[in-house]
Amino acid sequence: MAEHEYSFSLTTFSPTGKLVQIEHALAAVGSGGTSLGIKARNGVVLVTEKKMPSILVDETSIQKVQLLSDNIGCVYSGVGPDARVLVRKGRKEAEVYGTTFGEPMPTGQQARYLASVMQEFTQSGGVRPFGVSLLVAGFDPAGEPQLFQVDPSGSYWRWKAAAIGKGMVNCKTFLEKRFNPDMDIEDAIHIAILTLKEVFDGEMTKSNIEVGVIREDRVFRNLTPDEIQDYLQEGDI
Repeated sequence: MAEHEYSFSLTTFSPTGKLVQIEHALAAVGSGGTSLGIKARNGVVLVTEKKMPSILVDETSIQKVQLLSDNIGCVYSGVGPDARVLVRKGRKEAEVYGTTFGEPMPTGQQARYLASVMQEFTQSGGVRPFGVSLLVAGFDPAGEPQLFQVDPSGSYWRWKAAAIGKGMVNCKTFLEKRFNPDMDIEDAIHIAILTLKEVFDGEMTKSNIEVGVIREDRVFRNLTPDEIQDYLQEGDI
């Protein structure tokens, strides 16, 4: 049977050993807005484009860079409602961990939990994979900045710099040339914005991108539009 004969079954492997529905989910991620993350020596930055479906949409009502807990943030590319479900689950798990152990949830453990949730949706009938990939940023207990990518298959990796969405290939090529493991978080923010500009369609402004940063204080926060504008002007972007 041809590969496409298996494309409607989530729980049946094709003759080549693929779950074709997962490939469709990855295609949904690949058609989503570009997002990227860079790990610096003293923090992590997440940047994403925020394209509105219509000029009539209030851009403040859509937020792609989200808090999972005070010390962990994430950004998504792909199907927005799917990301909302994962963010809600991640926040609940972080609260349970904090209540149980009396300390913030480690970034790696949060990434592993989200990957487990996504993997469960690749082996059950009556459901479909999440059509979204996540970049998760934070610190580990030893004080090392962490950046993870979680995919619809349930796979997750730790990255120095990563990109997801429709412009990920060009972004990764650009990052391979510009990344420096010893860079400061301020330099990482500038490079992240420059990288996104490489694949950005149209003029980049403070209202059509989002930037999230976690610094040495281990508190993840979204930059305000005015702060983003300052970075755009500093880098002459």
